[in-house]
Amino acid sequence: MRGAVLLLLVCMLAPGLAPRAAAATAFDTAMAASVWSAALSYIAPRALQKLSVPQMTVWGLNGLTALDPDLNATLQDSQLRLYGPEALLIALPAPAPNDSAAWGAAAAKIAAAAYAGSPALQKAGTQGVIQSFFDELFNHFDPYSRYEPPIRAAQDQLMITGVAGAGFSLARAGNVVVIGDVAPDSPAAEAGFAPGTQVLAIDDRAVYPGELANLNADLGGIPGSKIKIRLRDPADPGAGSDVTLTRALVPPQTVFVENGLPAGVLALKITAFNKGTSDQFSAALVAGLSASPAPSALLIDLRGNRGGVLRQAVLVADSLLSAGKIVQAAGQDPAADQVFSAEGSDITGGLPIVVLVDGQTASAAEILAAALADNRRAVVIGSATLGKGLVQTLTSLPDGGELFVTWSRVLAPLGWPLQTLGVMPEICTSLGEPALDAQLNALAHGQNLLANALTLSRAARAPVGVSTVLNIRNQCPAAIGSDLDLGAAADVLASPAAYRAALWPK
Repeated sequence: MRGAVLLLLVCMLAPGLAPRAAAATAFDTAMAASVWSAALSYIAPRALQKLSVPQMTVWGLNGLTALDPDLNATLQDSQLRLYGPEALLIALPAPAPNDSAAWGAAAAKIAAAAYAGSPALQKAGTQGVIQSFFDELFNHFDPYSRYEPPIRAAQDQLMITGVAGAGFSLARAGNVVVIGDVAPDSPAAEAGFAPGTQVLAIDDRAVYPGELANLNADLGGIPGSKIKIRLRDPADPGAGSDVTLTRALVPPQTVFVENGLPAGVLALKITAFNKGTSDQFSAALVAGLSASPAPSALLIDLRGNRGGVLRQAVLVADSLLSAGKIVQAAGQDPAADQVFSAEGSDITGGLPIVVLVDGQTASAAEILAAALADNRRAVVIGSATLGKGLVQTLTSLPDGGELFVTWSRVLAPLGWPLQTLGVMPEICTSLGEPALDAQLNALAHGQNLLANALTLSRAARAPVGVSTVLNIRNQCPAAIGSDLDLGAAADVLASPAAYRAALWPK
């Protein structure tokens, strides 16, 4: 599959190839009809705002005008009409209002008529016209609903599910090559690979530290293919043993142990929420808790985390909460209404937790931060987060593309919306060091200087007005994370009284 995607990319990027092919190819009316019909049928009952199929079709057909300003499609006198520079080119009877298939087919016929006489549309090709339909349609939606064309959808799927590999990386230890990280639930993990084990050869070829980058790149391959690893036998340093692994789809590593923090603090950075993130987090957490001496606190770094799969954030939160609501989602479609609550137990046994966030913390990462904050399970440190609190539902389309449609609004456990508001931290670092010092000093005496902003934030209910959002967020402006975050975390974890005072709500 990886090779096929690369081949498609080469074909797409070859200079001059795509435009000539598009110009010489007739418009694929059947494909456009099937894609648009499927999309309209999927969007109508699920979109966060109630929209009519005719209105969505006309919005989409504005994509023809975007490609060729001489074209204009309208719904007029119960007809779907296409006008050229000086004349009516085609008029079709408007289908029944709720007949998504008929509206998709009518839109395709309009596009085919436009394509026949428009060099601009012919240069774009069928796929370009399909893309432009969705671009214009989603201009009327939120910023996150979108259409992914086939090649990009395939790339995104690889990023989510992971490329085929053996599930481990190689690292250097002095003058030898050793096992680095081992991904949970991977072929390497199932074979018992352990970090630090010396690697002697791969596929009967000796390995050397100087070629580490190439060695790691060669670990990937076709799903189902074999790779043979010769490991040094710990019981007999002069001997080696061969282990053959079968490559499989391995979720990308998204959880990493961070160093450089005060003794006793286990720090885990989560870079994204993809398939496997919760398993990676649990594995790293359990391993860290088993250290001697055991950690006395946990730090979760979500700075720069743009989110991902909501369910993965829920599972991470569930591993840290013994009870309580994690998140709620509400939308037009009853299937979009969901409430997630903690069902397991707190793996840490109640260790103090701090969560670092910044202006780039978004989506699923905000859900985790809000869940831990609202349940008084963690102190959030940093700046106001991005404020992406809308959930998209996904479907595949007949052309191999994917449709992402916003269908629910995310509400934190206490009922406030994440969209635009974001997560207000209990300790703000974006106001500078003097302001941070004042906050920490106040917390040591039982007072939180952000009490007003935190109260307003938790009391907000959707939809929140722009002035209210700005009033709250301006009390801790969004910013890129800095060393002040880590310093504040160390200070508050060193003072039980300050930690308790920072927990919100009171």
